[in-house]
Amino acid sequence: MKKNILIMGAAGRDFHNFNVVFRDNEDYNVVAFTATQIPNIDGRSYPPELAGKLYPRGIKIYEEKELVRLIKELKVDEVVFSYSDVNFNYVMTKASIVNAAGVSFRLLGAEETMIKSSKPVVAIVAARTGCGKSQTSRRVADVLKAAGKKVVAIRHPMPYGDLVAQKVQRYGAISDLKKYNCTIEEIEEYEPHIANGGVIYAGVDYAAILAEAEKEADVIIWDGGNNDTSFYKADLTFTIVDPHRPGHEMTYYPGNTCLRLADVVVINKIDSAEPANVKTVRENIRSVNPYAYIIDGASPILVDNPELITGKRVLVVEDGPTLTHGGMEYGAGTIAAWNFGAAELVDPRPFTVKSITETFEKYPKIGILLPAMGYGEEQIKDLEQTINNTDCDSVIIGTPIDLGRILKINKPSTRVRYELQELGAMTVEKVLRLKGLI
Repeated sequence: MKKNILIMGAAGRDFHNFNVVFRDNEDYNVVAFTATQIPNIDGRSYPPELAGKLYPRGIKIYEEKELVRLIKELKVDEVVFSYSDVNFNYVMTKASIVNAAGVSFRLLGAEETMIKSSKPVVAIVAARTGCGKSQTSRRVADVLKAAGKKVVAIRHPMPYGDLVAQKVQRYGAISDLKKYNCTIEEIEEYEPHIANGGVIYAGVDYAAILAEAEKEADVIIWDGGNNDTSFYKADLTFTIVDPHRPGHEMTYYPGNTCLRLADVVVINKIDSAEPANVKTVRENIRSVNPYAYIIDGASPILVDNPELITGKRVLVVEDGPTLTHGGMEYGAGTIAAWNFGAAELVDPRPFTVKSITETFEKYPKIGILLPAMGYGEEQIKDLEQTINNTDCDSVIIGTPIDLGRILKINKPSTRVRYELQELGAMTVEKVLRLKGLI
């Protein structure tokens, strides 16, 4: 008898798990996906063009709040949890709901969902979203390229649009961002690689993506998303941890898995963290992964126009996912406001509209920062209107890209930039040499 499977997801890891474990497996019948975290992704279907010969009508995607009803009505035998950046209590609460509904709850092992590459793979993952994966990926790419390697990055999925069209996407020029109708979240991850002269792939089918990337790469960088594990079997794994959230590396799924899998752990943001918190994180690393290399890292803040901050009433716009399910209470934009003497951080909540208002209602701990939400055209318009409605002197853009290029902002704005700076004897270059990758 086939086992009926429901996959709990958020438009990313769930599709990958289906593709590599369930798609062509006669022992299983995937009856549904559920979706959460990302707005406006329920109500779609995983299309038959991607679902394979066993699913000629595709697989419907429902809201996660319908989980218990779906278990009963679709005669589900097992629920597979397939999304990331949630605390242990959250995971076990979902497990309890599923078990109480009478069925099994499953977490797939990291390695059983990893695809083996014919090229060396360096994986960049993290304990939480917002730790600093992107700048670490760029640093690794720079070192490899300086050693004469052709580097291709592959990014964790963000398929929020037409899934068939997004099966395999290659970004080698800024114009490709428009070609693929990228959201703000996608642009934030792809543009820095492109601007750095690199190529980055993403999409839905990560076996097909890997096959294309291998054609032009000497080394592949897995540029992870949230705190998820790598989709590829890595020759070297960097896990980034954040001393602004000490202890989270021990209590979040699957970030703690990433910590235990790490060959190298980067303690980022040491320059702006409390020494006691850095000590706590270091001790936690050693308690579960005593043989990993540790790189002490900083993310120094660079501001284009600091005069737009000093003495000004500023609206701080931070990376969206870092503030929402990442749970950070401040980011690079806030640190820039502190460092350059802003007179006031203006609260955007009286000025929000539509989906941005809903975001604050769903994540009340965001406080007075504005998350750069942009999962679709309408939400991008809502973000633009919220910024333009806000009564402030200037806007600090703490996201990895220049929002002023995407939005028509009606007041002065300045960008905040940050890169990984290694502190001490252990560096990215030294680790790559020790592992024989350069």
